[in-house]
Amino acid sequence: MPIKEAIFIKSAPDLQFCPETSLPEICFAGRSNVGKSSLINALTKRKNLAKTSNVPGKTRAMNYFLIDQTWHLVDLPGYGYAKISKKEQARWGVALNEYMLKREQLRLVVLLIDIRHKAMQSDIDFMFWMATKDIPFILVLSKADKIGVTKQQSAEALLKKTIKDMNIDTAIYVMSSNEKKGIDDFYDFLRTYIE
Repeated sequence: MPIKEAIFIKSAPDLQFCPETSLPEICFAGRSNVGKSSLINALTKRKNLAKTSNVPGKTRAMNYFLIDQTWHLVDLPGYGYAKISKKEQARWGVALNEYMLKREQLRLVVLLIDIRHKAMQSDIDFMFWMATKDIPFILVLSKADKIGVTKQQSAEALLKKTIKDMNIDTAIYVMSSNEKKGIDDFYDFLRTYIE
């Protein structure tokens, strides 16, 4: 069942500004320029719901979207962008930490990793932190259309080995926002956390 309605609600710089609601939330996380906005737009079948940009670090707050009046999709600020000041990076870190640990409505974190690059230390640290805090998350290898099928399979196998070595067991989706590869199966999986 595809998404019928997606509405931007608000930007929340930290937990106290998040909507006062009991609706379940699924948030999208990842390094800057990993393709979060493109995936959100492909998932919701909207061209410009989430603002895409060639400039990393564009998202500076948690952007809330109301989906079919039943759940919130939350686009988190990208991490690992060097040109943002250390002070600003630290503020984001504290705000996101507080959100993930205290937001009772949070059901799942979708962590995107660019399929063209192996998981970076910041990705691995984030996965480990979520695992130790019992925060449910899944992994998406994004931008699959940028490489061939054999390289896609190699990237997926490497990521599977990485999380197995960390004693983490979670789903991995290989996706292309441009080609809509895997979008329907991915959404069906997300719905299991919403319902």
